[in-house]
Amino acid sequence: MASLLKALLGTLLLIALVLPHCDAHVKPRHAIRKHRPNFKTGPWKQAHATFYEGHTGTFGGACGYEDVAKEGYGLNTAAISTAMFNNGQTCGACYEIKCVNSQWCKPGQPSLHVTATNLCPGGSSGGWCDSPREHFDIAHPVFSHLAEYKAGVVPVQYRRVPCMKQGGIRFTITGNPYFNLVQVSNVGGSGDVVGMQVKGHDKLKWTTMKRNWGQKWETDCMLAGESLTFRVRGSDGRYSTSWHVAPRNWQFGQTFEGKNFKQRRR
Repeated sequence: MASLLKALLGTLLLIALVLPHCDAHVKPRHAIRKHRPNFKTGPWKQAHATFYEGHTGTFGGACGYEDVAKEGYGLNTAAISTAMFNNGQTCGACYEIKCVNSQWCKPGQPSLHVTATNLCPGGSSGGWCDSPREHFDIAHPVFSHLAEYKAGVVPVQYRRVPCMKQGGIRFTITGNPYFNLVQVSNVGGSGDVVGMQVKGHDKLKWTTMKRNWGQKWETDCMLAGESLTFRVRGSDGRYSTSWHVAPRNWQFGQTFEGKNFKQRRR
């Protein structure tokens, strides 16, 4: 009898180890519905800017975006230095940049609005993207709106601004039934995402997803066969919930568009 119990316990332990662990919980309604003000423009700060080459599909790099031109970001994108990147959390944030104190600045100091879609990695001691420097490496096609190419590097002033996006937040689902990866893009308001949850229509309760890298979020819970609802939390504390955005028969590789944050430029 004792040996039978040991065998049964061993089997149960093996099943527990094999089955995926889902960090499921229900978010209190009052916490979701509590009013929070729209994302506000931040103070002006000092930094420098350069430009980098590349095809449109490569401007997403360390943030996980596949093709920024198709995902709502256009070519007004920038790689930001390690001090600003915050291990990928800043991906999707929007900035207003002005060239200052350089003979190569465009007349009138026009503003350039960009979205952070990549990392400008450090590596060489004293390099522009090494900590603690704050730096923008701007996509080549739009750097000319800020300054002359011949400048190479220019001093700039910058500030965080609300992200004004067309359409809804986009959710691209990849992976397999035992490991689901959801890329979040085209986020308005604060632009960056600090929290993600998913819920099914049947068995899957509200489940917290973990940041895999950049703006790709993971869960090993079973999502296949469920109509999916996603809840996104921005760095300003606001939530956006896209109810049943993916139908029950969704397939890996598909992108679905949900509800975006309402935002007015200030």
